[in-house]
Amino acid sequence: MFAHILEFTRKFEKKEELIKTVRMEVLPILKKQPGFLELLPFVPEITDEKAIFITLWQEKHEAEKFVKEVYPKVEEIVRPFLTTPITAKKYTVETRLCEHLVEALTSAA
Repeated sequence: MFAHILEFTRKFEKKEELIKTVRMEVLPILKKQPGFLELLPFVPEITDEKAIFITLWQEKHEAEKFVKEVYPKVEEIVRPFLTTPITAKKYTVETRLCEHLVEALTSAA
């Protein structure tokens, strides 16, 4: 499993609009991508802390294809809700340490 982790600071007053936009516009795009498993949004309660959105993918190459071909459109959709540019990081998820997460993702599919 592979994770693409995005960090950014959002406009504090736009929290609900951001969540609605991600749910209505971004999530449908993600669900169409081969290998996409889940989106985990972490939205801080404190104004100046960064939000963290994690997308989980079956394979690294699927996440990389998304970043190259589709991510620019997603970034454009959410840009009006941000006060900082998005920083992106890539990680391998050690599924041997999170058996319940893997089971949850498998049963949700």
